[in-house]
Amino acid sequence: MSDFIENDAALSMVTDGDGRILSMNAAARAHHGEAEVETLAGLLRDTFANPGGIIYRLKTTADAEGAAHEDIATRKNHIRLAVHLMGSDTYLWRMETVTERTLTKGHDGPGLPMVMVGRTGAILFMNDGARALIGHRAKTLDQLFVDGAPVSGEVSELSTQNGTLRCSVTEVESGAGRRALYLLPMAQSAQVPADSWGAFETLPVPLVLIASDGHVKAHNTSAATLVGEAMKSGAHVTSLMEGLGRPIADWLAETLAGRAVQNSEFLRLKRADKEMFVQVSLHRVTEDGEASVIAVLTDATELKTLEAQFVQSQKMQAIGQLAGGVAHDFNNLLTAISGHCDLLLLRHDQGDSDYGDLVQINQNANRAAALVGQLLAFSRKQTLRPEMLDMRDTLSDLTHLLNRLVGEKVTLTLSHDPMLQAIRADKRQLEQVLMNLVVNARDAMPDGGEIRIETECTTLTTPMQRDRVTVPVGNYVTVRVVDQGTGIAPDKLQKVFEPFFTTKRTGEGTGLGLSTAYGIVKQTGGFIFVDSVEGQGTCFSLLFPVLDGAPLPVQKMALPGEVATPSHGDGVILLVEDEAPVRAFASRALRLRGYTVLEADCAESALKTLEDSDLNVDLFVTDVVMPGKDGPSWVREALKTRPEVRVVFVSGYAEDKLNDDQATIPNSVFLPKPFSLVELTETVHKQLH
Repeated sequence: MSDFIENDAALSMVTDGDGRILSMNAAARAHHGEAEVETLAGLLRDTFANPGGIIYRLKTTADAEGAAHEDIATRKNHIRLAVHLMGSDTYLWRMETVTERTLTKGHDGPGLPMVMVGRTGAILFMNDGARALIGHRAKTLDQLFVDGAPVSGEVSELSTQNGTLRCSVTEVESGAGRRALYLLPMAQSAQVPADSWGAFETLPVPLVLIASDGHVKAHNTSAATLVGEAMKSGAHVTSLMEGLGRPIADWLAETLAGRAVQNSEFLRLKRADKEMFVQVSLHRVTEDGEASVIAVLTDATELKTLEAQFVQSQKMQAIGQLAGGVAHDFNNLLTAISGHCDLLLLRHDQGDSDYGDLVQINQNANRAAALVGQLLAFSRKQTLRPEMLDMRDTLSDLTHLLNRLVGEKVTLTLSHDPMLQAIRADKRQLEQVLMNLVVNARDAMPDGGEIRIETECTTLTTPMQRDRVTVPVGNYVTVRVVDQGTGIAPDKLQKVFEPFFTTKRTGEGTGLGLSTAYGIVKQTGGFIFVDSVEGQGTCFSLLFPVLDGAPLPVQKMALPGEVATPSHGDGVILLVEDEAPVRAFASRALRLRGYTVLEADCAESALKTLEDSDLNVDLFVTDVVMPGKDGPSWVREALKTRPEVRVVFVSGYAEDKLNDDQATIPNSVFLPKPFSLVELTETVHKQLH
């Protein structure tokens, strides 16, 4: 066998069952060069990204069927790798380049029969449409056209397996001396003249004949179905589609002049009923001495939808990373601003002239903190405090505030399922979602109306497919917010959850409300959908999984009298914070409560302080992210010699940055930035007692 394959033009190798090469032919040796190679995987490593997986698949099939082959696309060309079982444990492998695919890349048009011809008239390739039309594999143009070489834009007699067929031929230059001939079958009956556009009416490919000035001269039924009611003779192409990024007339002019760089473009149809995209391919033709353009349309809505999903996911990921970085730095600034403001407020009472200014600073710092929280919400990086919730109780507590939000013109109605089950969610964040939805419903009804909030238990016995999302089988609590407002246009319906997208005028909204709601719901493990009819209203549906298993412990809210006068001042605290303004505020706040505070600006400094064995420390208050060692790392090291010390972690990042580390550190809690003087001192007090 080695002698037989020696002069084969394809790379040929004989291997054993383990892939060790027993022999190679001259082509394989020339391909690999001087380097020594022992296995087939080593020989193919420079050609395929994962040769081991390909070899395994082919060998398994060959063991079962005797032979196998696979076509693999590489960056340079298409490779066909084939294997034949020679004996009980010997295999013959052949690798060759599939030239036809390389030659025809980009020319296998949208459904039209196409023949690729070389300089000498040899047929290099026929696409599936041409093979189906002709019925046999021709080698030269003479075998296809009985009247000689066809002329672009004219009708020629095509020889097929079933006899001759009249076709209009359009020629497109394909570079390197190659030509692509597109074949349009003409009507064969005497009732329809062969050169009439009516011959194309029954073709399943949408075709539009466009004059040099951009007006539609003719179109077939498929084009009218795809484009819609706007498609008619005399209509200008710019009234049918948009989105080229430059005047469509310029593209037509370049095609007519033969200067078009790209014959195919993706455009958006101007349909009022739904959003659709088409791939448009232009081809120059001559009719009665006048140059025109044939546009071949292909429905590309699904392709553009997938592209939009990918772009959206990339955008959300980028904004999420940005939000995380902004939150960290911004929360440090806000902690210092609001913290020092709290310290100033301790020295001023309501009668002081500066008291009002300090309150304004404090309130605006809190508003800035809420904005950072919104950025983290839609990027799903915020800190959640999940607990067991009954939606009836949550809405009951929220009703008074919602009634104030909707005003006097709007009526708020609640309807509950009497058998509602519990869910697991962050009550504060869930209230934020409901307030955002109710405020949007109110704004959609400037003349007043009714907003209904409905809750019910829903059981899915089969997965629900909706809006490119699959809701798994299970029990859910469904919350609906229904209004009688102006509704949302169909082309805007899929964009309402995008960050910064808003239909309101400048100054009336940030575009973060629904994207925040979306982020909170998804981070909670739920689903949110929207249905809307223009002029009739909108319904937002929220689905939350029912809480299974043992109920979560409900945190008991401390009565005001229980925390009014806590006993501070009986502990030594090691404060580790690399941000000097935050460290200055925190140390002053804790000293004001009577604690002894030791400061460190990094983990290494903190560990140096703890080397004094006579030093007694009751609590570590440390930032999580710092230069050098991070918070959890140095705390674990310190707890080896001081296991009884409790810990308070603080950070401007979301809590999920700490979850895994915190689980391994006993007696630790998390305090997110920005925190106030009261929040800091109360957290420290609870940890010490």
